[in-house]
Amino acid sequence: MIQPKEIDAMAANRRFLLVRRPQGTPVPEDFELVSADIPAPPSGGIVVRNHYVSLDPAQRGWMDDAPSYMPPIPLGDPVRATTVGIVHASDNPDFTPGQWVMGLNAIEDYSVAMPGGFTMPVDVAAVASPSNFLSALGAVGLTAYFGLLEAGKPQPGETILVSGAAGAVGSAVGQIGKIVGCRVVGIAGGPDKCRRLIEDYGFDAAIDYKGKDVETLAAEIAKAAPDGANVVFENVGGTVMEAELFNLALHARIVLCGLISEYNSEEKIGMRNLWQVLARRAVVHGFLIADYADRFAEGGAKMAQWLAEGKMRIDEDVQEGLENAYDAFMRLFSGANTGKLVLKIA
Repeated sequence: MIQPKEIDAMAANRRFLLVRRPQGTPVPEDFELVSADIPAPPSGGIVVRNHYVSLDPAQRGWMDDAPSYMPPIPLGDPVRATTVGIVHASDNPDFTPGQWVMGLNAIEDYSVAMPGGFTMPVDVAAVASPSNFLSALGAVGLTAYFGLLEAGKPQPGETILVSGAAGAVGSAVGQIGKIVGCRVVGIAGGPDKCRRLIEDYGFDAAIDYKGKDVETLAAEIAKAAPDGANVVFENVGGTVMEAELFNLALHARIVLCGLISEYNSEEKIGMRNLWQVLARRAVVHGFLIADYADRFAEGGAKMAQWLAEGKMRIDEDVQEGLENAYDAFMRLFSGANTGKLVLKIA
């Protein structure tokens, strides 16, 4: 837990600030929890009282001062995050106080948002919890849906290999793979997560990567997928990905969605067997969900349908308290969470 700094009893907006660029694994000293006045809505904007905050591996990348698909989080700013909350104040006729919305905001009690883009109303009456819009019906579900079906293009009877398979995106990818008629093999850390892949998410096989070198892991993948993987949905990178590349089917599609094993590493691990990509005539597809923004309604509707039909389940790991933001965030990198990691702050 990070102790609050300069808390003003009259102020009510707690903010989780990035104050130093992490060197490797983030430490508490990289952040500060401060308090500020509740902001007023700008012209045409709104103020959102955040209730649920999404914690994602991508946030670690945004903390670095390096080129990426989004600008780095400026030092002294709150950590960027997707949130679900209630409109607290509005200067926009399309949004009224008390209305639930989702948007790209920050880890703080109150955020200023400009409607449009990623700020949109959500119907919380239609879901079990507002947090579902950060998991199954939010970026997690949409990433799995478009990443697998549009980038991976699986065909019935093909084999899909998923790394980080017990995570929020990975478990959703595996379930979608089964829905479209594929064999699904998951890679996860530890026997409990591997058990859950098969018993809870319907994977055909699960492989525990912990304590195994590239050669051993590659051999286990070969046993689970003797004809090779037609689609690799990559969430981990590093040595796990090296082992996967030894097990590509001809014309495999590799969907590069995440590289969580490298986010806290100061020494990046290069692929030593890229020849396998050439030899198998594989295609590597760098994937970002933002590229499908104009189709979010389509993907969300399909995910909602599959959930209602009982064809899918999305688990959430809900931690509580903005003061616990650091400890909750680090669960992503310790392997403590299974399913979508969410921080409840109201």
